[in-house]
Amino acid sequence: MKPLMRLFSFVHGAMAFLFACAALMLIAIAAHMGWGAFAGGLDRAAAQAIIEAVGLLAAAVVALQIAETILEEEVIRDADISAPTRVRRYLSRFFVVVLVALAIEGLVATFRAQHEEPAQLLYAASLLVAVGVLLAAWGVFIYLNRSAEELEPEAMDDAKREDKKLK
Repeated sequence: MKPLMRLFSFVHGAMAFLFACAALMLIAIAAHMGWGAFAGGLDRAAAQAIIEAVGLLAAAVVALQIAETILEEEVIRDADISAPTRVRRYLSRFFVVVLVALAIEGLVATFRAQHEEPAQLLYAASLLVAVGVLLAAWGVFIYLNRSAEELEPEAMDDAKREDKKLK
């Protein structure tokens, strides 16, 4: 069974590496777009290009955070996510990043629609409403999960011991 677990750790490590590579490529593309917008003149088209670059940077943050989470949780800690504390912490890391990225994408879509296609404002508004609903759902999850954690206080101690592996 140990060789299989090592294989899983290796695959998770490879996935984290690929997410990190994707983040670096997105950062490079965003920098190129931003520099091109700046060099091309400071007008409305440049502003749109900068807004697009910000959207790409948000996607890069998501990819980098996912890489970090996979590396820390699956490779370094080799965490067992069956305990409520670990589930809450693990999912929260992904959820925060996804919510921030969706919120930034919603803002980018709003600016783009406002200047280019006003008919797309409904899409942008629905994306921002979805962010609000997801944020509320996450709050409910945290609240409900918190009571489950109180039933298993040793799980919090285990999670804290796992955190020491990163120091």
